[in-house]
Amino acid sequence: MAENNSAPASDDPPRNETRFERADRNFAEILQELRVTQAGVQILFAFLLTLAFTERFPSLDTVQRATYVTTLLLAVLAAALFTAPAAVHRSLFGQHSKPLIVRVSSRLAGIGLGVLVFAVSGAVLLVVDVAVGRTGGIIASAATLVVCAGLWGLLPLLLRRARDDEESESPDDVRSSNPR
Repeated sequence: MAENNSAPASDDPPRNETRFERADRNFAEILQELRVTQAGVQILFAFLLTLAFTERFPSLDTVQRATYVTTLLLAVLAAALFTAPAAVHRSLFGQHSKPLIVRVSSRLAGIGLGVLVFAVSGAVLLVVDVAVGRTGGIIASAATLVVCAGLWGLLPLLLRRARDDEESESPDDVRSSNPR
């Protein structure tokens, strides 16, 4: 008989689903998130690949070339991290390992976002450095890093804390008036 685990996996309200049903649902959600991020990584990677074949590329200085290579490699790493969950799933398919696949895939996606923020910031550094100058590139890159870190890291943390504060003040009232 299937195990009915209605206890929340995280802070979500209980659902009437088995451990494997929850893992299937969570994996589907991770894949949807990865579709969004992977498209951005592919666009960034394609942009970076084309730069080396432009007429202006040979005129880049040493710092710009190092920024280019580092950013290109970060984009490759982000793409690898975002596609790894599909490879993990494929290799463990049919082995009742979905909960493990979900945990590993979630970690890979989180690390991928961390790498992606540096790849995007590096691309901004390179483009603004070439277009405006090194100081402008550094400022724009730092701003990009701060904005992405804020939206991708700090905002979810603040939302989690706000939710936890609401639930600790009046758990019964919050759950009955604000279903998730």
